[in-house]
Amino acid sequence: MSKTVHILKLSVGTETVADLSAWQATARAQTQDGLPRHITRMWPKRAEEILNDGSIFWVIKGVILCRQPIARLDEYIGGDGIRRCAIVCKPGLIRVEATPKRAFQGWRYLTVDDAPRDLPEGRQDEEALPPELSKALAAIGVR
Repeated sequence: MSKTVHILKLSVGTETVADLSAWQATARAQTQDGLPRHITRMWPKRAEEILNDGSIFWVIKGVILCRQPIARLDEYIGGDGIRRCAIVCKPGLIRVEATPKRAFQGWRYLTVDDAPRDLPEGRQDEEALPPELSKALAAIGVR
């Protein structure tokens, strides 16, 4: 059995976890069976490890704030005829300990050991702090 690896991705254009959730509720961001997806140019070389309980961890305004378990990887052919990868996720965003992350392009692999921990069940529904405050607190070790 292969090990697990996660994907780290910037959520460009979103200000909060609620913004990401609202985007994923749109038809454009969903598969035909109603699951949220993110379309990317590159097919992950470590697909087997991703599909072994991997998640996509979302960076919002410079801070990793949430994750989604990955359900599958679908082929997606755009209007330009180019083959792409649709990272299909299970619905719902799971809040994680706020962890600062510098901007990068595309997506990155994230090991299980380096992944932020989920917030406890009782804190999943808390209103998120503003990203700038989350980033400042995480930078000094307060989560």
